[in-house]
Amino acid sequence: MSRYLRPSISGASVFFTVGLSRRGGTLLVDQVDLLRSAVHETKVERPFMIDAWVVLPDHLHAVWTLPEGDMDYS
Repeated sequence: MSRYLRPSISGASVFFTVGLSRRGGTLLVDQVDLLRSAVHETKVERPFMIDAWVVLPDHLHAVWTLPEGDMDYS
């Protein structure tokens, strides 16, 4: 199992990558409206700021900033 360094700083900005389990597909761009909707619903429940976002066919990269007082970005 990977051991990641995670900041324990309130309001931290974090970079992460999420990849599909089956690389080479195009699901993320084929279903980009569903992805947008899921992110919107998540932001309503757990607010955060999207600083940067790149959606590729089989993975995405993002930089998010948590609100002050929040250190739990997992």
